[in-house]
Amino acid sequence: MPIQRITRRTPLRKSLSDLPSSTFFSMAAPSSSFSLMSSLATRKSCFRTTFLALFVICFLSAYIFVFQQRALQAPLGLKRPEPVADQIEKALETIRTSTNAATLRKTYTNQPQLRLDTTQELAAVSSFLASLPQNVIPSFVDPSSPIDPQLVVDFDPQSPRVSDEIQNMIDDVWTRHPVFLYSKLYSPVSREIKAILAGLHLHPAPMIMDVDVREDSTVLEPLLERVLSTDDLPILLIAGHYVGPISNIRSLHESGELKEMIKAAGAVIDGAKRKHKKS
Repeated sequence: MPIQRITRRTPLRKSLSDLPSSTFFSMAAPSSSFSLMSSLATRKSCFRTTFLALFVICFLSAYIFVFQQRALQAPLGLKRPEPVADQIEKALETIRTSTNAATLRKTYTNQPQLRLDTTQELAAVSSFLASLPQNVIPSFVDPSSPIDPQLVVDFDPQSPRVSDEIQNMIDDVWTRHPVFLYSKLYSPVSREIKAILAGLHLHPAPMIMDVDVREDSTVLEPLLERVLSTDDLPILLIAGHYVGPISNIRSLHESGELKEMIKAAGAVIDGAKRKHKKS
């Protein structure tokens, strides 16, 4: 092939048809190789992206499934099953407890049901109400019938020592409260009795309970009327005994007998003054 000499007049560009075929293929080869490599790189990148997306979807699906299972189990309180040995022990304990309860129930069933007389009932109700300010007679109690001892006593009404327990309760309540007044807050007669007692400066101080402002007044007032056979308040109790209407109280106070009754009950006249001076 003759060598072509390039001069200043030689054109810089030639058509592809003028170039030798070898030159054409040598120029096209790099372009084809570059296109192939670019295509392979693009496919590899797409494969990685697809794989990463599938991995993320699988991970999220597994996480959501586990989370939903825990959310469903939490409200139901599902726990792992206990070992068989623990289940057998619990069953035996249940049987023993049921047997003991049945034995106690049979023992108490053979004993007569406790029924308080009026003196015992007055002491039980007074002790219950004076023990705590928030103690009240339940609204379902029928005041026309003897009250259920279980509502107002702090001992077992079916105990073998129930007689001793009742006597201890009576002695305790009237020793702690030798003067007990069931009154009305807005009653002139109640204010008169309160003034008489305040003038005696008693120690321990009189237990004064205004029935008309109590939450259980609708039950307590008729209950006291039934127990003490009186149809009106105030009710003054000295050592647990009803003194009588206001006319009796006035007469006893004027004669000095009221002071003697209060002393015999265990209260000290002017005891509050002496205690105040010592302190």
